[in-house]
Amino acid sequence: MGYFRELPNIQYQSPFSNRVSSASYITAKNLFRRMKIRDDLQNVFTVFNKYEIDDGDRPDTVARDLYGKSSLDWVVLTTAGIINVRDGWPLPSKELYNLVVERYGIKEINEVRHYETTEVKNARGVTVLPKGKIVDKDFKIPKPDVDNNDSATLNPVRGVTYYEYEQELNERKRNIFVLRREYLQQFLNDIRNEMTYKKSSQFVNRKLVKTENTRVTIN
Repeated sequence: MGYFRELPNIQYQSPFSNRVSSASYITAKNLFRRMKIRDDLQNVFTVFNKYEIDDGDRPDTVARDLYGKSSLDWVVLTTAGIINVRDGWPLPSKELYNLVVERYGIKEINEVRHYETTEVKNARGVTVLPKGKIVDKDFKIPKPDVDNNDSATLNPVRGVTYYEYEQELNERKRNIFVLRREYLQQFLNDIRNEMTYKKSSQFVNRKLVKTENTRVTIN
């Protein structure tokens, strides 16, 4: 709810047939406006800290721990670059399991989805094959550190189940960047300034514009 409180309003002509007159307007939040980090701060790493989302953490609990207010969950999501919480935030273990079962079926979750390489190093410790590359089950490479005339090969492959695949995708979402607390107020000031309207033919006040076309992008 904190996010929507920051958004400015827009009045548009009522589309309903039972409106009183053509002068009937509806006021709504302007969802065309999106909050984002200032461009000049995007690559300033001293403004952010790395953060690992624990199992069961939610944006509101992270905001409470970092900033003292759960209503600042939108700050956590904005600085992490997450637009859709359902797709961008890691699921708790139980919810992930239920999702995988629903998506693939209880019998199929432990079946092999695809095969990936395992890491192979030579005697000097140099990686000759990185892990994680999708390959065929019978993929082979020449065995390192043997004579060129030696035909010995390795099959550095492991099967990845449907559950392991979804679990890995989920784990990739755990590491995010969060705004350091000492920059919070400046960030809020910047956002609130961006969420106000400038004078135009549709201007009513700093937090409200009026238009007859809801598809018009308001600057």
